[in-house]
Amino acid sequence: MVRRVTARWWWLFLLASCATGGEAYRIRPNEKALAGRDAWLAQPRVTPKQKVNVVLIVADDLGMADTSLYGASGVQTPNLERLARDGVRYGAGYVTAPLCSPSRAGLLTGRYQERFGHEGQPHDRYARNRLEFFFARLFLATDDWRLLTYRAPDTEDVQRQGIPRSELLLPELLRRAGYATGMFGKWHLGWSPDFQPQHRGFDEFTGFYEAFSLYAEPEGRADIVDQHLPEFSDRFIWDKGRTGSAALVRDGKVVEEPRYLTDVFTDEAIGFIAKHRDEPFFLYLPYQNPHTPFQAKRSDWDAFAGEKDPLRRSYLSLIRSLDTSVGRVLDALDELGLADDTLVIFVSDNGAALYTQATTNAPYQGGKFTHFEGGVRVPFAMRWPGRLPAGARYDEPVSTLDVVATIAEAVGLPLPQDRAYDGVDLLPFVRGEKAGPPHQTLFWRAGYASALRQGPLKLLRDRQSGVTALFDLESDAGEKKDVSAARPEDVKRLLGELDAWEAQCVPPLWPAVMDYRFVASDGREYWYPL
Repeated sequence: MVRRVTARWWWLFLLASCATGGEAYRIRPNEKALAGRDAWLAQPRVTPKQKVNVVLIVADDLGMADTSLYGASGVQTPNLERLARDGVRYGAGYVTAPLCSPSRAGLLTGRYQERFGHEGQPHDRYARNRLEFFFARLFLATDDWRLLTYRAPDTEDVQRQGIPRSELLLPELLRRAGYATGMFGKWHLGWSPDFQPQHRGFDEFTGFYEAFSLYAEPEGRADIVDQHLPEFSDRFIWDKGRTGSAALVRDGKVVEEPRYLTDVFTDEAIGFIAKHRDEPFFLYLPYQNPHTPFQAKRSDWDAFAGEKDPLRRSYLSLIRSLDTSVGRVLDALDELGLADDTLVIFVSDNGAALYTQATTNAPYQGGKFTHFEGGVRVPFAMRWPGRLPAGARYDEPVSTLDVVATIAEAVGLPLPQDRAYDGVDLLPFVRGEKAGPPHQTLFWRAGYASALRQGPLKLLRDRQSGVTALFDLESDAGEKKDVSAARPEDVKRLLGELDAWEAQCVPPLWPAVMDYRFVASDGREYWYPL
């Protein structure tokens, strides 16, 4: 349990973003990859082989047990079920990281983000000097969070944090094919001008750059139920409000908006669809729900009158708001006669955040900030009437890496040849045109913490705690029983493959600020750098 005493003050000592002394770092761009990106974008536009609209909807911190897609009791998401009923739901859908920003970097590039150094969260919350660092450590006196060695980044390098400009993003690929591109929601891939959505392929943008923003302001409105959490970052979110990188922005300008944030993004998305109904469009709709802060619309809150736990009630309200919004987008496509020509993809950026004390990832262990199944296995569904089998379920391991490759193939858009892509087109596998799993092995890394899945085997390695564990997901989906001692040859082989993959990766572009501790069911500690 994180003690409430830390919630209010410690971030005050981490807000400054520049310093001298300490352990400095420098972010150096990949000039060769940057030149390749610029050269590709400078080529003449290509014509897609077919008119296919694309809608990519991303939930924030939504776990496998947070929807009724997989039979979870107590959570009803009829519109997500509707999407899957008209298409396919993936039973083993994985993200590339168990936290927001690097997961989105892998999603929008189709490449392991470790290939280009976007391994952690971009943030400017470094102590300016050792005195601030001392007080930060003093106020961060919890069992579950630990501040790392004092860092002192250069101001310009803090501003360079974000998905590197050398990377080609999905909206850039599609815009070159004549697509109208719009994004409405949470960005979290860099807040300096060069990294903002309107400079990374989006024609239209309404949203915020940070990891969070307030769903509604001011605090204390009659139509909103505000619920504070007993965890350290909650107070920082409320204190920051909609300021700085958490401000609501429309096409580069900060705007005041009285509407509930989820409704703002849904309204803008529906308007975008209607505006571009006669041309191919790409809509990226990354909602904040159900990420903190816990601010529920009164109408959603009232729907769960039987729930006595206020945290759980708030959480369910945020999920209901998300599901309602997905339904509104599907309705808009149907009403405009665009459903048959539109590939809709829904996925979460990582598993549920257990530190909110409002949810669980059961039967899977762990959650956000862990490489256990609860952190990297997420709700994942696609709909494309007439092109995907309706009501199908596909249980081979797939990844959000596959989103770019699947869309590119659906559109008929060739991918650049100057870089490796790690995803595959999922459509022929789902249709039964290709046999076998789309991926032989999936990999994860965050500093000292890494993992892989190969077939039913899942290997976790934590160099910080010195733990290496092996699980057989076929018989132990909850990763409760470490079989490494009984299968040393498998451990040796998989560690060799993990090392070979890590040798292809580059070091993280910026350092972590802190560690998060997760205690597994067997009592062993696993750490994760943030």
